[in-house]
Amino acid sequence: MNGRRRTTLVATAFWAVLLLLGIAHAVRLLPLELVERLDQTMADARTRWTAEPTVPPRIAIIDIDEASLAELGRWPWPRDRLARLTDELFDRQQVAAAGFDLVLAEPDPGPLTVLQRLARDDATLAARLPALREQLDNDAVLARALARRPVALPFYLTSDRAGARSGQLPPALPTALPDPLPAGLLRWNGHGASLDRLTAAAPAGGFINALPDDDGLIRSALLVAAYTGDAAAPQLYESLSLAVWRLGAKVPAPTLELAPAPGGPALVALRLGAQRIAVDERGAVQVPFRRHAGPMSGAFERHSAADVLAGRLPAGRLAGYRVLVGTTVPALGDLRATPVHPAQPGVEIHASLIAGLDQGRLPVRPDWAAGYEACLLLVTAGVLGVGLRRLSAIGCVALSAGVLATLLGINLYAWQVHGLALPLASALVLLAIGFAVVMAWGYLVEGRSRRSLVRLFGSYVPRELVRRMAREPERYTRAALLAENRELTLLFCDLRGFTTLSEHLEPLALRELLNQFFSRMTAVIHAHGGTLDKFIGDALMAFWGAPLAEPRHAVLALQAAQAMAQALDALNHELRARGQPTLSMGIGLHTGVACVGDMGSDLRRAYTALGDSVNLASRIEGLTRRYGVDLLISAATRDAVFATEPTTAASLPWVEVGEVQVKGRQQPVNLFTLDVHPAPPGSAREAQLRNWQLALAAARSQHWEEADARRAALRAVVTEGDLLWHLQHALAQDPKRR
Repeated sequence: MNGRRRTTLVATAFWAVLLLLGIAHAVRLLPLELVERLDQTMADARTRWTAEPTVPPRIAIIDIDEASLAELGRWPWPRDRLARLTDELFDRQQVAAAGFDLVLAEPDPGPLTVLQRLARDDATLAARLPALREQLDNDAVLARALARRPVALPFYLTSDRAGARSGQLPPALPTALPDPLPAGLLRWNGHGASLDRLTAAAPAGGFINALPDDDGLIRSALLVAAYTGDAAAPQLYESLSLAVWRLGAKVPAPTLELAPAPGGPALVALRLGAQRIAVDERGAVQVPFRRHAGPMSGAFERHSAADVLAGRLPAGRLAGYRVLVGTTVPALGDLRATPVHPAQPGVEIHASLIAGLDQGRLPVRPDWAAGYEACLLLVTAGVLGVGLRRLSAIGCVALSAGVLATLLGINLYAWQVHGLALPLASALVLLAIGFAVVMAWGYLVEGRSRRSLVRLFGSYVPRELVRRMAREPERYTRAALLAENRELTLLFCDLRGFTTLSEHLEPLALRELLNQFFSRMTAVIHAHGGTLDKFIGDALMAFWGAPLAEPRHAVLALQAAQAMAQALDALNHELRARGQPTLSMGIGLHTGVACVGDMGSDLRRAYTALGDSVNLASRIEGLTRRYGVDLLISAATRDAVFATEPTTAASLPWVEVGEVQVKGRQQPVNLFTLDVHPAPPGSAREAQLRNWQLALAAARSQHWEEADARRAALRAVVTEGDLLWHLQHALAQDPKRR
């Protein structure tokens, strides 16, 4: 009972801590950035999955695209051309409203500037210039085209330039703002607008401010904002998309719907005639993106500005449309990162908002989202806290899957049916952590007997096999019954002079010395992913490539052999410091197919490898004494290293030892070793290695006189104990001489 009560208390405390963290995040007392990022990622996925795939009706983009610039010249265009475009849209195409997503802040020099400069030296031209001024002033021409037409010009609001202002803002909305202002309503004190005469001519205007989240993506957009400029009281302005929509629909200016809140009145919706548009406390909505985005996506009806100006569109083709004049050319910089496209033209965002206003569906994160998130966490924690501790593993999986499906379903239903962007990530994180911890707790308690069994037999069979057997018992039960042929790289390692060593050491000291040696070598083999097969007296056998499949088995085995040599050097350093005898060893490596599996008698079994490749690896190790080297590598292993990692293989200092006729095999085996003194290009060592290769070639051709001459040359320049000294000495005793 005490153990069960303790378990219950721990579980309760765990759920309480998780729940408190989640609620603190929901009410923004302790925002968790990772959870926030996950929420944004899932919201982006939801946006992409549920976005409208169809082209919205009676909305068109007049695109100043690459083709228009190629046909009519680079941007900026003369204002009289924009005036002709405006006339074409309203006179011939009969559009309902137009919005220019272009801030025209600089005056157009046009021909008037040139004539004014010429008039300084021409009195006749100077006299006629006032009469021509209105006809040649491109800004005046555009202002006349905008006048008395349902056109909205853009401007942008700022609050980071010390209230800097350029251009003239259009008249503010007649909507009265309460005092105090709604707490969350965004407010600005600076602006940038088009030329005064253009702003004064256009009947409407709207801001084009982007509203990116902290990760740079635009998910929401403002419909209204407060401007505090030089006016005696803050004024309300609308966005460009809302202005164009109102012009086309002939809807009156919005009024604010407020709700009481602890920090003052909170904005909850806009009233536009009979239509109510829910907004968040900032005056923003979620952008109802289309499923596709970009100039070539076909998400919106799009016409090249050059085609419109040239009259290539039939008259009345855009009758009743709301059109947005903008650009999709990347060089003009109006591209925004959104959930549906990494570089979406800003004019498409305005068009998406107009389409959402048409449909009466602009999703919004409600002001009660924090309370909803806290309640969702409470319910989720309650269901999981009660259910997961009482169910089996399969029951826990089923319950967690059911809770996951419910959370996703509620969230998707609120988004699709009611246009509510509700938080989800915190509840999913709670579910994932709760499920993982409960399953881990069950593993620790219920798997105690199985882990005891693993610990009991882990000292007798390779640890890799034990771990795999514990994870996949059915698979390794079959593997125990059926061995398999597999390509392996085999390593044999044997101590040299062990018989002499054993004559001079006490049994306990000898055992201690062997234990140190085998412990160091075993650690190296395991660190390089090898399987330690067995100890054979003062030797050991290991292999790579089983039971875990490993395509780099030859590379790992060679790296292990090099690391074993380093480990032996370190051990010998310690032995010398203690006044004990040092050790030396020989290692043989060979790659080939072997039969590997669980083998033995009814009384004793082991996971081991058998076959000709195993025997050959053992004999290669035995040849290290003959050649006086610590490492011998078969050509098969060398080829496997080159096939797997050619760059690594090419960087190694390979030295060919020669072909050897191994007992029991008809074909000779070509052997290699690694030079402990790598030869830099052009060095004396490189010449020595070249001389050795020529000696080997002469011996293969049975040209023993040439081979002996080259041996003698080598013996004269290398010191006794050098690798080449040992190799040339072994060549002198080559049995093929006989």
